[in-house]
Amino acid sequence: MNASSSAAPRWVGSRLPRREDSRMLRGAGLFVDDIADPHAYHLAFVRSPHASGRIIEIGTEDARAMPGVIAVLTSADLGHPQLTAVLEREEFIATAMPLLAHDKVRYAGEPMVVVVAENRGLAEDAAESVWCEIEELPAVMSFDDAGAVATPIHDEAPDGVLFDLQMFSDDVLEELLAEAPLVLEETFRSGRVAAAPMESRACLGEWRARDEQVVLHISTQVPHQVRTGVAQALGIPESRVRVIAPDVGGGFGLKCVVGREEVVAAAITLRLRHAVRWSEDRQENLMASFHGREQDYRIRAGFDGEGRIVGLDADIRCNIGAYSVSPFSCAVEPLMAATELPGVYKVGRYAARARGFASNKAPTAPYRGVSRPQIVFVMERLMDKAAQRLGLDRVEIRRRNTIQSEDFPYTGPNGITYEPGSYVEALDHCVAEIETAGWWQACEQNDGLLRGVGIANFSERTAYGTATMGLRKMQMTPGFEVSHVRMDASGDVVVTSGTCGHGQGHETTFAQIVADRLGITPDRVKLRQGDTEITSFGWGTFGSRSLVIGGGAAAVAARGVADQIRQVAGEMLEADAADIDLAEGYATVRGAPDARIAIDDIAATVHFRSHTLSERREYLLEASGSADPSGMFSNAAHAALVEVDPGTGDARVLDYIVVEDCGVVVNPMIVEGQVRGGVAQGIAAALYEEMEFSSEGQPQSATFMDYLVPTASEIPRVAVHHLETPCDQTETGAKGMGEGGSIGAPAAVVSALNHALREYHADIDFIPVRPSDLRKILDGTAVVPREQEAI
Repeated sequence: MNASSSAAPRWVGSRLPRREDSRMLRGAGLFVDDIADPHAYHLAFVRSPHASGRIIEIGTEDARAMPGVIAVLTSADLGHPQLTAVLEREEFIATAMPLLAHDKVRYAGEPMVVVVAENRGLAEDAAESVWCEIEELPAVMSFDDAGAVATPIHDEAPDGVLFDLQMFSDDVLEELLAEAPLVLEETFRSGRVAAAPMESRACLGEWRARDEQVVLHISTQVPHQVRTGVAQALGIPESRVRVIAPDVGGGFGLKCVVGREEVVAAAITLRLRHAVRWSEDRQENLMASFHGREQDYRIRAGFDGEGRIVGLDADIRCNIGAYSVSPFSCAVEPLMAATELPGVYKVGRYAARARGFASNKAPTAPYRGVSRPQIVFVMERLMDKAAQRLGLDRVEIRRRNTIQSEDFPYTGPNGITYEPGSYVEALDHCVAEIETAGWWQACEQNDGLLRGVGIANFSERTAYGTATMGLRKMQMTPGFEVSHVRMDASGDVVVTSGTCGHGQGHETTFAQIVADRLGITPDRVKLRQGDTEITSFGWGTFGSRSLVIGGGAAAVAARGVADQIRQVAGEMLEADAADIDLAEGYATVRGAPDARIAIDDIAATVHFRSHTLSERREYLLEASGSADPSGMFSNAAHAALVEVDPGTGDARVLDYIVVEDCGVVVNPMIVEGQVRGGVAQGIAAALYEEMEFSSEGQPQSATFMDYLVPTASEIPRVAVHHLETPCDQTETGAKGMGEGGSIGAPAAVVSALNHALREYHADIDFIPVRPSDLRKILDGTAVVPREQEAI
């Protein structure tokens, strides 16, 4: 960890209120729909009513004839543009995703036609008058359907498998499993979920004639990736596309890929040389946007007599929907699951096969956590099952298997090296908090309700750099970040970054990091992000990377500016630059507190009186910095206290504890907010949310009446406790943590449910768990995972 001066950090570690909140709470945020352009045309999409079928004919005449309709366009009218995600590996089959379907439809809700009209209502009315003749085909909805239908979803993959990878194959594993005292053969399933951000996808395309440029204002996490996707799909140079992300009302991974509707908006802006806008309604968002997490795990795990894992074999199947999304591809979930399944546990031998199956459902994108909620769920259920079979305490079996402090750096059989963390310490701290909270006593209350305690111990790989992301062999490989820091003549600072905040508090935390290095207050630091013309390049915000990589780059750049300030201060104070400390708005000679000069005066001198500086070789106070760590691991232990009403099967989470370690905590308040938001999403995945479909592929969860997003009434108090194991790979000592809450919560909640229903011999290995599932256990019905008509 590098420091910019000998002065101790003042701002990093403080609970500074989020700068962004003031304008948001006053209704002064600027979202895409807030950007006024009264002359913009509006778009509406005609979407497929069928999950699978051949397009025979599309009739647009009636729509074109309606007053106020500017254009009605099909894929042919646009020149059949498409997006194609590519992994440069033989296990992957690339398939094109047309911006508008033209030969086949592959999921209900897929866009086929776009209507351009003078207002939104007219556009939607005209879209309803477009008729489509579609020869309906059998829909692929389950893994068993994938190779059984006569007409495959993609001709390139007759068996429906777009990604198939065998990882970490090991001949010794079979011998170990054959000889192990305990072998668990289990199946685990997780339901398909939707990100459901507060702000659905939205974009406003404007034509800038002076620059011959399309300017796309878009609710996105990845502006530069959208720019590249638009340019490639439309066959134009990237210089002709500018992408600006204003305030973004949540993303959760849904907005870290390139959406076809947004590219269509850019194409029409370019075609008509006129502003157009599109805002997704909630039904479109739930039905036709990107989903995530629909997975099936078939596991064999061998344990020795003391409960230690000697071998683990996994067959992982992921339903990736109809297409690969750009740029991450459909392999993002199966790759993550197979690579990181062992987690915090010292698995003796390991092998995994990971597959991505196409289906007639909306494509999946990297939803918050990307397979890690599932792999933690799998590993924690194995721990609970083995403890029960071997007569061990649930906590003790975890301790015996967890990577210990003395093991670091630890390289597992999955080929991953784990840097120092607090895996056992977090678990023990969490158990102590459970004792203090009196949860065990609550479970023994005899009031007719059933209560249970669940525990999950896990790691979260964060801040994947170029080297690590390069192992996926993406054609576009994310990783590094570049930042620029400049101080103006008044001493205020502007920081640019290729990250793109959408609720994480970047404007506050980046300012804390930079302010400490420059010796000023955070209110004097402004962050500029989300604009491809301001930052030369950047990969955006996803995968718990922004503060670590983007903030690290900003720290490097700020250190460069700090060195420049010291050089000038040294000349002005007749001291060695190495003896200058920057703090409290002053440059001070170390050991001589009266020998100081205001940083504001230094900035004014550099800008307005540079001729007075005999040793000055550079003009202005500015520097660039970059960061590209390999990736590191945060870790946490979660615990949930649940209550089940035996009369109704209703389950509620009563209390929740998190002990987390994300290295140096830049702002504890923001970390806790991120953790609590993630826990809420994890509880939702465990008990409430699921995208369900009919056997014909019709979405059954297209409104919030059917897709059960929890309210504040369903989310308990979440107590967050911090441990800090500084990371020596990063400029700030921080590790990422944005996904951890959602990763641990499903495992903790289901563990608690099984504990609550221990007298009923519950063995729940699927999510979400509904009251009807719990009623089966309470009624003595054999419990198996629900057979979903959709995978």
